[in-house]
Amino acid sequence: MERDARQAAADMTLGWNIGNTMEAIGGETAWGNPPVTSELLALVKASGFDAIRIPAAWDQYADADTARIDRDWLDRVRTVVQYGVDNDLDVVVNIHWDGGWLENNVTPDKRAEVQARQRAYWQQIATHLREFDDRVLFASANEPHVENGEQMAVLMAYHQAFVDAVRCTGGRNAYRTLVIQGPKTDIELTDALFTRMPVDTVPNRLMAELHFYTPYNFTLMTEDQDWGKQFYYWGQGNHSPTEPDRNPTWGEEDTIDELLAVAGRQFVEQGIPVIIGEYGAQRRDNLAGEQRERNLKSRADWLEYVTRQSLANGLVPFYWDTGGLDNNQSGLFDRDSLTVFDRQGLDALLRGAGKLD
Repeated sequence: MERDARQAAADMTLGWNIGNTMEAIGGETAWGNPPVTSELLALVKASGFDAIRIPAAWDQYADADTARIDRDWLDRVRTVVQYGVDNDLDVVVNIHWDGGWLENNVTPDKRAEVQARQRAYWQQIATHLREFDDRVLFASANEPHVENGEQMAVLMAYHQAFVDAVRCTGGRNAYRTLVIQGPKTDIELTDALFTRMPVDTVPNRLMAELHFYTPYNFTLMTEDQDWGKQFYYWGQGNHSPTEPDRNPTWGEEDTIDELLAVAGRQFVEQGIPVIIGEYGAQRRDNLAGEQRERNLKSRADWLEYVTRQSLANGLVPFYWDTGGLDNNQSGLFDRDSLTVFDRQGLDALLRGAGKLD
């Protein structure tokens, strides 16, 4: 456990999420992905990634009264973590959306109940994964729904319960790097509401986590709304001369520069490492011809730019990959055939990380 949080972050350049899998409601394969294998993570490693994030559900595998997590599920998560370690990947294990038991209940009236469950789950998770070395990191939550100072105080109580629960299990967990999420993992909201890290028993073993999907109209939006339309295109040189209503009206390079710099100033310049635990942009396979080519070029440019600027600000980016290979999806790999599916997207990420000319 020699590396502190800053050293661990310095060893990571590009991370990958096993999305829509270990966190799937109904079981690991319920959302269409095959079970995770060591061969999949070998492909991820060989493709240029040096870290993975494992979004994981726990509540659906736990007794409602005792909060005891099913032993078979704890064993399965440990197996997947071992796959990552065996393939020389740093591994971040979190409590994900998980039915919203924590994310949707960051409120004073739910504080006692949720805090107790957070403590119980992390005592079990940390104990079961205690023997892993400093390549394995634990993350308190995912995207906690917090909008004001009152809710932020509750979230800090949940984070403190996480830190205390992990540390009390002892052994390597007394020194393990732990990851703390900002409100909604939103950069601007975190800048406004997040004023301190939890109290820890050891120095320099905490990281912060933020997510990045700006501009939403381009990265995730699938239907036009009365407040705005989908952006098919993004970036200087990629605007359409024939479809101006599909060009971005906000969220281009200058916005990305500004937002990522905010995160760098708030945390990295204060000695606190940051992971961008999720970022990505969907493929719009419903488009064809010149539309599709311009959209894919825009997407590749966005991926490259966000990756490069994240690293330039000291933020470690983890690509969000749901495994989906069709319209409005972001899968890089065909997990059934264990091949690269989206070479254009992967190459864009590698260029942004300085791993490909």
